[in-house]
Amino acid sequence: MTVGSPGDPDRSESFGEGLLGGLLDRAHELPPHQVGPVLADTVARLGGRDPQILLQDYGQQRLVPLPGEGLAGGEPQAIDDSEAGRCFLTSRPVELVLPDGVRVLLPLLDGGDQAGVLAVTLDTVDDDDRRLLRRITGLIADMLQTKNSHTDLFFRTRRSEPMSVAAEIQWSLLPPLSMVTPRVTIAGVLEPAYDVAGDSFDYALNGDTFHLAMIDAMGHGLDAATMATVTIGAYRHARRISIELSEIYLFMDRAVAEQFAPDHFVTAQMMRLDTNTGRLQWVNAGHPAPMLIRGHRVVGRLDSPTTLPVGFGGAQPQVSEVTLEPGDRVLCFTDGLIEEHESGQEEFGEEQLIDWVNQLERADREVRAVARDLSHTLKRARGDATSDDATLVLVEWRG
Repeated sequence: MTVGSPGDPDRSESFGEGLLGGLLDRAHELPPHQVGPVLADTVARLGGRDPQILLQDYGQQRLVPLPGEGLAGGEPQAIDDSEAGRCFLTSRPVELVLPDGVRVLLPLLDGGDQAGVLAVTLDTVDDDDRRLLRRITGLIADMLQTKNSHTDLFFRTRRSEPMSVAAEIQWSLLPPLSMVTPRVTIAGVLEPAYDVAGDSFDYALNGDTFHLAMIDAMGHGLDAATMATVTIGAYRHARRISIELSEIYLFMDRAVAEQFAPDHFVTAQMMRLDTNTGRLQWVNAGHPAPMLIRGHRVVGRLDSPTTLPVGFGGAQPQVSEVTLEPGDRVLCFTDGLIEEHESGQEEFGEEQLIDWVNQLERADREVRAVARDLSHTLKRARGDATSDDATLVLVEWRG
């Protein structure tokens, strides 16, 4: 045995390293259905019991227990009316004092997106427990993300209603619904979650440049989902070969025109944000104008010259530009959000949308919580009518 000099770092394994290392050592070959048993074994070594993984359902209404050996079951919990929901919406741990110990709830965060909540009970909780639980939760969130494409288990848990084939296609196409970084945050919501077809969005953060596209393919059902798939695929390809923003439209337009009948089209909006300076550029192809939110109130629309919807062979669009201020938010939405109306009544309209945005925007609310509440509130205000897809995306430049 070789003994290091007094100045050598201590490379022996501590309890905490052993606990987390056990998870890491098994993670790469762990079957998805074994995430629960491994979590149960890990928290048991910490003195914990009754571990539970709660996943957000696709409608963003409930947190549903993941089934599995070693995991506590239970009924789904309403996000708007439960302690687990409070943890989920605030992205902060919650501790509940129980007769037999402390129930600790922690947000399952992955790159700013949030899969759900992890819960575990301990006799007592100190700062060492909190640190280890936070790191265990981070590893479990990463496992759920990396193994999601290998199984239907997580999808089935999150699906609380029958889902149409078109919606299955759209959900498989989407990026994570939210992303949080030091300079830019995004959150999106799709309605109706289990029957969405033509609406979609996509984004990417490449260095200091944030890219966003939002589309609305005509019609409903598989035809609309197929058009949306082709359009988003063309957008991603054009974005990745780094062509100009206005040329991305031409690329998408050609792809749709070559694959579908002449009367088929997709409205679209593409944006590019310099996350260093707040310089926002965008092009519009028949899409509703985004709204600029400053000081937590709508201060105006980002009106711009528009070209024909994708697929109609419109002229190369003009690039519009605005410089955002730190804390500014931009709300993008599809026409289904404002054109819905109850039988014999007027459309919901932009003015009602603005009123609700101003009511729900508050200084202490994260983008993800505002986007979710706004979508659900608007759906209720429209009388729960969803004859068309109604999608919104909220982006914040943090400066």
